[in-house]
Amino acid sequence: MEFLSEYGLFLAESVTIVIAILLVVGFMVAIGQRHRGPEEGHLEIRKLNDRYEGYHEAMHHAVLNEGDFKKEQKEEKKRHKREAKERKKGTVDATDRLRLYVLNFDGDMKASATDNLREEISAVLGVARSGDEVLIRLESGGGMVHSYGFAASQLQRIRDAGIQLTVSVDKVAASGGYMMACVGNRILAAPFAIIGSIGVLAQIPNFHRLLRKANVDFEQLTAGEYKRTLTMFGENTDADREKMQEDIDDTHLLFKDFVAEHRSQVEIDSVATGEVWYGQRAIEKGLVDELQTSDGFVQACLPERDVFEVKHVLKKHWQEKLGLAAEGAVNRAVTRLWQAATQRRQL
Repeated sequence: MEFLSEYGLFLAESVTIVIAILLVVGFMVAIGQRHRGPEEGHLEIRKLNDRYEGYHEAMHHAVLNEGDFKKEQKEEKKRHKREAKERKKGTVDATDRLRLYVLNFDGDMKASATDNLREEISAVLGVARSGDEVLIRLESGGGMVHSYGFAASQLQRIRDAGIQLTVSVDKVAASGGYMMACVGNRILAAPFAIIGSIGVLAQIPNFHRLLRKANVDFEQLTAGEYKRTLTMFGENTDADREKMQEDIDDTHLLFKDFVAEHRSQVEIDSVATGEVWYGQRAIEKGLVDELQTSDGFVQACLPERDVFEVKHVLKKHWQEKLGLAAEGAVNRAVTRLWQAATQRRQL
């Protein structure tokens, strides 16, 4: 009984704190939204050659004895000086090195990352030259058709500019994710990355019988025969279902045509079944071109290319910062309360 009373007290304290914080945060966010202007962001650009060179130096410092490490350092300094002199003389032009631009896309149902992707692509296309390449690290299980269609159109801008586009999938590119991936000149996938799901899904619950049982009427007025087909609360008819299926089939046909246009080597009817395949099987189907991770591809490019990772980061408004701070405060408070309750029980 003592444990139950202590647990009840702990639960009440936790709920009270959480509700109080959420009310304050919700109120502040609501006020801030009224004055919120357009989204602002900035680019973060990191040269990955320097990052990996730092790794290389750190590892050599750890595994080599002091004498060999110092010797290697001297050789490295000599090489840098020699290259600097050659550039000064005009023998070597630093701008002759081709570049690889690395962009990241982590997709949700709404393909929200497209907001950043479009800015990153615009920035890269402003400086990319013939022979440069763009690598998209893509992770997405798909989502809304129109959202991923727009994201795929952003990738098409790279190809339209005559820049080589490589898409790398380390974990998953399915459905809308694969719609994006197939735009690439080349698709890389890890051996167990999930690829495919060239299909369309629509599902909706219907509460009509429940409402009828509770004697609740639902009224819906439309203008236009197909303004609304299937509905959550009204009575669905066979004609509604037939029209909805027709729309789904047409969307699937557009999806198939899109993949076939960009991946002519694919036997589209055999892969557009909604199935998914691991990378090892997807390469047999022609859905990907090579089994390789994004890390392996980047490291292979380092000797010949200057590699830049480009990220567009949206500015966090004070409401978002407050929300993150509140979330941290809630987690800390609940942890402390739980620890206190556990200690009392042990005593």
